[in-house]
Amino acid sequence: MIDRLDRIIDAVGRAVAWLNLAMVGITCVVVTLRYAFEIGTIFLQESVVYLHGTVFLVGLSYTLQHDAHVRVDIIYSRLSPRTKALVNGLGHTLLLMPLCVAIVVFSWDYTISTWTVLEGSSEVAGVPAVFLLKTLIPVSAVLLFLQAGALGWRDLRILRG
Repeated sequence: MIDRLDRIIDAVGRAVAWLNLAMVGITCVVVTLRYAFEIGTIFLQESVVYLHGTVFLVGLSYTLQHDAHVRVDIIYSRLSPRTKALVNGLGHTLLLMPLCVAIVVFSWDYTISTWTVLEGSSEVAGVPAVFLLKTLIPVSAVLLFLQAGALGWRDLRILRG
């Protein structure tokens, strides 16, 4: 089960990483249109923001899985594997997982309300799917919770020997 979850989160993270290339391409198009042809396009500009938000929100669990998040390594790098497992396990279960639950709880009504009206851009020619972007808030928290649980389980196995 944990290995399947890891494969899913890894696949989702790798897929979302390609959105960075799309952001670069769209940004180049926006700049070219603006400065070469004096054409502004709100839809393309907003789509870069949507892609950026998607990369960060969905990429959180992938980053955690690959231990690529920011860490103060002054003390941690000197710890034994068992002590690292203890520190990580406690951090995942006592700090990260409750935070993820809180994010889902506090963003739930916000997300439902945006779906109720199918919220779109405040700009006339903007992306008409703000509700999809806001949905990524609880989705990212669920993915992060699942990944923290998988890592916590692995940490527990290390501590048990």
